Amino acid sequence: MVTPIGEFYNVDIAEFDPEVTADEWSLTFTGETGSERTVTFDELIDRPAENRAVTLRCVGEDLNGRRIGNAVWTGTPIRPLLESVDPQGDCNCAMLRGEDGYYVQFPVDVLAEGFLAWGMNGKELPTSHGHPVRVLIPGHWGETNVKWLSEIELLNVEEDGYWEERGWEGTGEVKTVAKLWDEGVTELGDGRIELAGHAYAGTPGVERVEVSTDGGDTWTDAELSDALPDADVWRQWRHVFEPDGEHEVVVRATDGTGTLQSGEESGSVPSGASGWVRRTVG
Repeated sequence: MVTPIGEFYNVDIAEFDPEVTADEWSLTFTGETGSERTVTFDELIDRPAENRAVTLRCVGEDLNGRRIGNAVWTGTPIRPLLESVDPQGDCNCAMLRGEDGYYVQFPVDVLAEGFLAWGMNGKELPTSHGHPVRVLIPGHWGETNVKWLSEIELLNVEEDGYWEERGWEGTGEVKTVAKLWDEGVTELGDGRIELAGHAYAGTPGVERVEVSTDGGDTWTDAELSDALPDADVWRQWRHVFEPDGEHEVVVRATDGTGTLQSGEESGSVPSGASGWVRRTVG
């Protein structure tokens, strides 16, 4: 259920990762605030810490792509720090900036649910994943989770972020998806085939995964792994069937609110791929 650090996907805008030590790092709240504030790394890690399991998914990945991973992150909630600077401004929005020159804007109330992480899977946050500190925004596409975070600017008017200036609309909530990768199809040796994969739906969680072996005419509930205590995580699913030739397998997920994954097919641009994963098995 946890992705090893070395296998966790990375998407960056710069050729080389910034090298920022914990001693050098600070986070500054600027712009439309009642009072600007700078927080050092030592001050941050002295705050109440917790571990959160969080899944990240890239808005630019294909429907059945692999730019998705789940890790246990160590850090502290951002809300108390945000409230301490008294956010103001007419747009209720903030621009987050990283040491690599990346920037992304989204609503302050979304940011308030975020988490400032300095650890990953029980280890120090690696440089490639944002050391010393990155932000995690629950249930939103990966592009909102700024690495090497250095500034949070409270804005008076909305501004486009880095990827929005390039035609993307990836600051919203993730789309529900059930995946079926190559290694998820296993011949059991007794004539049966095991299908297995991951499903992810953001903060509502995954309530159900269904599998069709006849191209979507009929559906069967898959077995689901136990839900983790944290909401914003994927779940594993499994289904075994006995084929009688080739079958068109289709998988789909339902989130914790009862909303079925959209079957309408679209590419990743501008706001993430949608549809149901299909593949021929048998």
